[in-house]
Amino acid sequence: MSGAAVGTAERVLDVAEALIQQRGYGGFSYDDVAQAVGIRKPSVHHHFRTKAGLVTELAQRYTRRFESALAAIDIARSQPLARLKAYVRLFSRTYANDGRLCVCGMLGAEADALPAGVADAVEAFFRLNLTWLVAAFRDAQSARQVRADLRAGALAEALLAALEGAMVVGRGARTGGGPAAVGKTFLASVGV
Repeated sequence: MSGAAVGTAERVLDVAEALIQQRGYGGFSYDDVAQAVGIRKPSVHHHFRTKAGLVTELAQRYTRRFESALAAIDIARSQPLARLKAYVRLFSRTYANDGRLCVCGMLGAEADALPAGVADAVEAFFRLNLTWLVAAFRDAQSARQVRADLRAGALAEALLAALEGAMVVGRGARTGGGPAAVGKTFLASVGV
């Protein structure tokens, strides 16, 4: 692909990401993407033959970015609780951008209606996050920063669900706290 083609494909992905964060999988069309990018609908099809292909690539890109962010957190912060707080900020930054929701959280809400490739990419995102969170909670328990009587797997699922849910409730109730407030409360409640 030429540089211009790659640039157009990235712009298509960027626009599709914003639309999914606002409306979900069923809430946008190739026409919406084409208009926002400033190209014709056949040009969107040139880069992504199907909506499922576009959204699968988008979910994979989103997961790769999250994976990079998690690796950066691991490198920059030696204290387990600091890593968990930095994790909460990943969701807070997304939500602070006009109340946008996590791409894979939005898609996950529609999981039963998604094409298989998209659903698989969404599952990969959640598996990545849960695996990272389990390790982070185990480290925090070993460092006596989080209660040891709670299962790390349950803590991981609860925090991820709390952050994703805080985005949805925050948008629906039009409250400002969102994932930052919920994450802070959650971590305080499981601390020692």
